[in-house]
Amino acid sequence: MDIFDLLNFFLGLAMFLFGMHYMGEGLESCAGGRLQQVLEKLTASPIKGFTLGLFVTAVIQSSSATSVMVVGFVNSAVMTLKQAIPLIIGANVGTTVTGWLVSLTSISGAGLVIQLLKPSSWVPILAMAGAYFLVMDKSGRHKDLAAVLLGFAVLMVGMDGMSGSVSGLKDIPAFVRLLEVFSNPILGVLVGLALTAVMQSSSASIGVLQALSMTGSITMGEAIPMVLGMNIGASVPILLSAAGAGKEARRTSYVYLVFNIINMAVFMLLYAAASLFFSLPFMEISANPVRIALFHTAYKLVFGVAMLPFSGVLEKLVCLFVKDDTKQKQPLLDERLMTTPAIALAQALRVTTDTALLCQNAYETAVSLLDKWDDKKAQLVRDLENEVDEREDELGSYLVKLSALNLSETENRQLSTILHTISDFERISDHAVGILISIRASMDSANSLSSGAKTELKRMAAAVSEALSLSIASFSTNNVEAARRVEPLEEVVDAMGEELKDHHIDRLKAGSCSVESGFIFTDLISNLSRVSDHCSNIAACVAEMQKGTFDTHKYVHRLHHSGDRSYSADYDYFSHKYSL
Repeated sequence: MDIFDLLNFFLGLAMFLFGMHYMGEGLESCAGGRLQQVLEKLTASPIKGFTLGLFVTAVIQSSSATSVMVVGFVNSAVMTLKQAIPLIIGANVGTTVTGWLVSLTSISGAGLVIQLLKPSSWVPILAMAGAYFLVMDKSGRHKDLAAVLLGFAVLMVGMDGMSGSVSGLKDIPAFVRLLEVFSNPILGVLVGLALTAVMQSSSASIGVLQALSMTGSITMGEAIPMVLGMNIGASVPILLSAAGAGKEARRTSYVYLVFNIINMAVFMLLYAAASLFFSLPFMEISANPVRIALFHTAYKLVFGVAMLPFSGVLEKLVCLFVKDDTKQKQPLLDERLMTTPAIALAQALRVTTDTALLCQNAYETAVSLLDKWDDKKAQLVRDLENEVDEREDELGSYLVKLSALNLSETENRQLSTILHTISDFERISDHAVGILISIRASMDSANSLSSGAKTELKRMAAAVSEALSLSIASFSTNNVEAARRVEPLEEVVDAMGEELKDHHIDRLKAGSCSVESGFIFTDLISNLSRVSDHCSNIAACVAEMQKGTFDTHKYVHRLHHSGDRSYSADYDYFSHKYSL
């Protein structure tokens, strides 16, 4: 092996790492929102969590990526540490799929079937298909598929390049002596750990080991300790990803490390005990890509299934590493999730929906004070308004960063919908405080509202409450039908506001209301109407974004003047339902 072989090895390694990364990104984008749906179907069942972790990792080809996503979910309180542990154990097993893909390069033989199975026979076809989708598909709809095909093709070419460049190592005595040093299991574990820590991927480091094994100079006794160390080294990027996260997220990151250390220790003890009583010829045979992949899968699967019933013990162990910190505030959103933009966007939608429900709670609590004043409820409204303000700021910053990432057309529309509606939700909480202030002012005997005025206000508040429920439902589920029903109800609310003002003038003439109370009455009507207006904005945004446009004024004008029968029917229905 000369300097040119070494350069070819590094070229092959670079192509292998690039192909793995490019393919992984394509697979993540293809899976996209489906990953969110799959991961959020977790239950208390460890078996289901294990299966999902295995499946997701097999799809995106990276246990580190899966585990980092899980750390983000735990940090955002989407799942608990208890739910995360089986998923991470499953991810450990799912990562072995890459080794089997890499082992395809070791297929040899002269038969037709063998020739067809060799990557050199079909990888060029995948590469051409990927290139076609990348260059010829101007719409960009197949760019993720192109990334998967081209990434896999480059990965296989890189693996083949590494294998070819190291083939001469078997004839170099110094290389053989170096491998004899690695026959020390502890040193083998440390080398595997260090290699993976540097490469930030156990799949990549095992791929390098598989390439070296094709020299025929490495025994399974030398390869196995390195594989064990590589599994431990894979925890490094996960631990780094949890830096600065909440205690539960940091505990989650330690699960991967502790799990693999326990597995390695138990395996070493069992191996030491077995070697005292039995001959283990398997350790002396030459390693090759298939044998390494077979051991890696069997090792991970056996220990993964064996550890599953002890998830509770694993949870207690990781809690020893990270103590409780009651002062640390749980973040709403985690930027770690941006490694998979579809999941990050889904999390933003979840947080925005929760924020909308806080606004609804603030509104409902405020209008309930029309019946009886309560200082605790009044403080709750103010606290909710402050929390909504904080959430709006955090969501806005998060979404701006997310908008710079690679999103599909549908995802961009959803992001725009969230960006346009969070300010409307925030303003609803402001008006809830406005309602609160007006009601508090009416507690003064000089400003007190008549029973008739309160009854009418409660009727209008109920109509606004339904508009708010419809707008939140339309936003959270992208329900255009619910959005369509908001506008006729908003028109009914506006008409009620005008009618209530006329009734107030009649009460003034009759002397049953004072001029001072009239100002408070008008302020309450104005706040209720403004909440209804924001509901209309939200619903219009949802409906327009479905069509890829954002002109809410034209949408409202079109509904009011189109003569649509369903609009008229809804208007008549709500007019009758909330008639005074």
